[in-house]
Amino acid sequence: MPAQSAGLLPYRFGGGRTLEVLVVHPGGPFWANKDDGAWSVAKGEYEPGQDPEEAANREFEEELGQAAPVGDRIDLGELRQPSGKLVRVWAVEGDLDVENVTSNEFEMEWPPHSGKTASWPEVDRAAWMSAASVKRKLSKGQVGFVDRLVVRLQETSESGFSLGS
Repeated sequence: MPAQSAGLLPYRFGGGRTLEVLVVHPGGPFWANKDDGAWSVAKGEYEPGQDPEEAANREFEEELGQAAPVGDRIDLGELRQPSGKLVRVWAVEGDLDVENVTSNEFEMEWPPHSGKTASWPEVDRAAWMSAASVKRKLSKGQVGFVDRLVVRLQETSESGFSLGS
């Protein structure tokens, strides 16, 4: 069975009713100088038998240092990533402070084959991005979650919104 991850995609309507989503940038030396295609939904792996929505809440709090937004969830389903991993995501409307992200840390050998271990935050920053611009920043395998969110909101929104630029 492929690895499974679960995550949350908070969204809000910014100025001019522009749809914005909250995404995170992975920490560590591999991702330090990468931007386009490097950002992610706040997510993490869970074991078979675990509740994926509970895992999504846990991972959100571990990666951002803040409790997951409370509110009605939109199940955006699963997408298979290029690595083969299955990722399941829920969207939730809310507003969070991205200036004070405090992520848990991970350790790894760095530089490779040096025998030295260093620690880095799992997430080095978070940002609100318009639905249009986030498609360039997100990991290719996760863009479909934003597309699904837009469709669901268009089906239920009475006042309309823009995707920004």
